[in-house]
Formats: sequence, C-alpha cells, structure tokens
Amino acid sequence: MGFGQKFRRTPHLTRRLVQLYAGLALYGASCGLTVRAGLGVDPWDVFHQGISRHTGLTIGVVSIIVGALVLLLWVPLRQRPGLGTVSNVFVVGLSMDGAMAVVPDAHGLAYQIPLLVAGVVLNGVATGMYISARFGPGPRDGLMTGLNKRTGWSIRLVRTLIELAVLASGFLLGGTVGVGTVLYAVSIGPLAQFFLRFFEIPGAGGEVRVASGPARDTAEDARISN
Repeated sequence: MGFGQKFRRTPHLTRRLVQLYAGLALYGASCGLTVRAGLGVDPWDVFHQGISRHTGLTIGVVSIIVGALVLLLWVPLRQRPGLGTVSNVFVVGLSMDGAMAVVPDAHGLAYQIPLLVAGVVLNGVATGMYISARFGPGPRDGLMTGLNKRTGWSIRLVRTLIELAVLASGFLLGGTVGVGTVLYAVSIGPLAQFFLRFFEIPGAGGEVRVASGPARDTAEDARISN
C-alpha cells in the first residue's frame, strides 16, 4: 500500500512543482512586460526600479537582492520559509531580466496599453499558478504575515503600510508610478482569485482567499502552508 500511495502522489507532486516554477517564471516575465510598457508598475517594482536607476544593477538583480534582504527579516519574526519562498527570490528576478532582454521599451500608447494589460493579466495567471502549488509564501508576504502576528494589526493594514512605504520610497528614487500602478492595484486581486480557482490542485490544501489590494508575491490574506 505504501508503494501505491507513493505512485499516486508522484504525479500530484510533479504538477505542484511544474505550477510553482512555471508560475514564478511567468510572474517575473509579467513584471518585465509592465516595466517595458512604461505606464507605471506595481509598488514593489517601483521600488526596485528606483534602486536600479541609482545603482546600475538590472531591476531583476535588485529584486533578488531585496527579496533576500526581506527574507532575513523573517528570522526575528520567526517565519519559516518553504521551497516556494526561496525559489521566489531567484526565479522571479531572473525571469524578469530575461523578459526585458527580449522585449524592447514600448513607445506610443498603441503599443504601451496592450503591453501593460498583457502584463497585468499574465501576472494574475502566474499568481494563481504558483499560489495553488502551495510551497510557501513569497518573502514579502511572509514579512506581512509575520508583522501581522507580532503587532496584532490586520493583514490589510500591514499590507497597505508596506506597499505605501515601498511605493513612496521607489517614487522618490525615480521609479515609474502611473496608470499601470493603479490598474495593478485594482485588478490583481480579482484576477488572482479567478486563476486560483482555475489552477487549484485537489488535495493540495485548504482554500486560499485573495485580497483585493495590491500585492507583490501572492496577494493573499490567509497564510499559505507548505
């Protein structure tokens, strides 16, 4: 019976791993598309973009460095990373740089708007894919849930404060804030919720509820277990 259980679980685990890494790769690519659209990016990428412009590092490399530093903040918050957490740090940044290497900057609204919309929708698809894999939250969401536990503040309040802080910092550093930032903020929650249902893996865990506000990693308002 033990062998039979392992045999049945293998395709299940394989699907989870495929969804995890495909989702993270698509997430990074979607961020690259929104950057190339030039109409504004999500709050964390505003921050990454601002740092990139002052350091000369690519935005993907900055994303990796920031993600690693945020992950270090998990230690005093006593958060436990999963495979998805560590993978998120590296795969998203590398994929983002890869997408930007093949997609040129958009010039003219006739190109910018479709590229922006494609990036936001793809972000929703990618979010649904890798959250449904249930290998742990991204580093920034772990920071959010950790602060929620330590302070007793609501998830929405903690997320809002974090997003506003990185958005303001990124804007001051020269990151792009615009209609794309607003579009991402109002649409990523509904998009992620829809695609979570689409990519849900039976038996992978309980329901994940998605908040309607902006998000970098998972747009979740419930902690994801491994």
